[in-house]
Amino acid sequence: MAFASNKNAYGICDITGFRYKLADMKLTWNGLLVGPDQWSPKEPQIDPKPKPADAEALRISRPDQAADGEDGTFFQVYTNVGLGRLGTTLQTFGLTTTLGNVEVTIT
Repeated sequence: MAFASNKNAYGICDITGFRYKLADMKLTWNGLLVGPDQWSPKEPQIDPKPKPADAEALRISRPDQAADGEDGTFFQVYTNVGLGRLGTTLQTFGLTTTLGNVEVTIT
């Protein structure tokens, strides 16, 4: 397929609708064919440079051996009550809840 490319080839600007010589028209970064007076370079804010990701894990990690309990295990319990820290010993406690009565009637 042959395309016109001589001095008689014209194109229509996608922004203004004006007719320009096809050799003078430019293609914008978003695919619009525009006249030379409507062309502008792509703004650098559109595609910011990606930031490198922060390291999240250690390659060689070891738990603190001094904090272990007598049986070799260590745990810390956090909560949203008070200062948020319950400690390293887990004590048993009782918990009782009531919801009430539920009655379902199907008609």
